[in-house]
Amino acid sequence: MAGILSRLFHRQKEAPIRCAVVVPAAGSSTRMGGKDKILLPLGDQPVLARTLRALELCPHVTEIVVVTRRDLIVPIGQLCRDCGFQKVTKVVPGGETRTQSVLNGVGEVSKDAELIAIHDGARPLVTQRLLDEVITRAAQCGAAAPAVPVKDTIKRAKDGVVEATLERSELFAVQTPQVFQADLIRTALTRAIEENAPLTDDCGAVERLGIGVALTQGDYRNLKLTTPEDIAMAEALLEWEDEA
Repeated sequence: MAGILSRLFHRQKEAPIRCAVVVPAAGSSTRMGGKDKILLPLGDQPVLARTLRALELCPHVTEIVVVTRRDLIVPIGQLCRDCGFQKVTKVVPGGETRTQSVLNGVGEVSKDAELIAIHDGARPLVTQRLLDEVITRAAQCGAAAPAVPVKDTIKRAKDGVVEATLERSELFAVQTPQVFQADLIRTALTRAIEENAPLTDDCGAVERLGIGVALTQGDYRNLKLTTPEDIAMAEALLEWEDEA
């Protein structure tokens, strides 16, 4: 009997994690000089193709929903077909805000998804280690996000004058994917929109409900490409990895 119970417990412990991913890619790219950053080349592939390929390779990921501007739905759909992405199930239009865009994507996820991750379309250098750790942690506690310690001293200022120096050991730069139990993020985003709450990331929606978000080890290479300098840095990182 003990042997049977042990085997059953082991099997349950190793049950596969089912995680859907919503990829917001609906920004205006104004800080990229008006160019659509997700379609810019990075090495031999468009930025978004690198992002989606990393997600496609993760065994925990069961489906991917891309949220973008209406004028990019056709070219992004074609990109997904050309790259042969099997897990990209839908490309849907975004909303007026990032939060509404993410909720649009969350609404298109299969109802049997246990977890929903939100990952920036402009973070193409996310690693399999980071994906595995944050998704596994979210499966354990309901909400998780990767983060890295800040390297610079952070000052709080008003009108250009320093008011305080913050304790650097307590500060982290949070990255994506941010991963949540499916019903939790649906509820949190819906409530944030209903209450017109300003959010800078999806963790903020969950934090508003009084629920803690676990932090996992992020990666300084997991850049969000926002300016032309970020593209140059990402290209340098790719070259560095090839030479390593």
